[in-house]
Amino acid sequence: MVAETAAGTAVGPAVGTAVGPVAELVLAGDLTRPARLTVPDLRGWPQHQAEVTFECATSGVRHHRFTGPLLHEVLADAGPGFDPARRKDRLRFLIAVSGADGHHALLSWAEIDPDFGRAPVLLAVTIDDTPLDRAGPQLVLPQDRCGARHISGVSAIHVDGGYTSWA
Repeated sequence: MVAETAAGTAVGPAVGTAVGPVAELVLAGDLTRPARLTVPDLRGWPQHQAEVTFECATSGVRHHRFTGPLLHEVLADAGPGFDPARRKDRLRFLIAVSGADGHHALLSWAEIDPDFGRAPVLLAVTIDDTPLDRAGPQLVLPQDRCGARHISGVSAIHVDGGYTSWA
């Protein structure tokens, strides 16, 4: 769903419709189609909903409803640089997610891949029916008991397959 403009710039599947400035997410790293996406762009992918309860030592129990595309679908459309000559090459890829507030989370490609972990990780465009156009998307891992990897205002996602040797 990621397309290129005539100038060769990668763009998301939908045009933003929010009034005023919107936050931007940069997809970079080992991708054939890196992109700059907004929450309105992310609405162009199929939307999934997750009812999530996080239990954390610092903030207690929190219940939220999130809507957004699956992280796997967005990144797959950006063309991860898997080497077809290497068996199970996608298992060496890592996904680093950064928030505008400095928070970070790290996931493995296998964790979100439908053939392996199948985790329904979202790039949420709403929280409790509130649009996140200006704040930016949120990384939501419904399978996590604690919300430590929940990232608000996701500003960058870096896909890295540079681990060529495990020695």
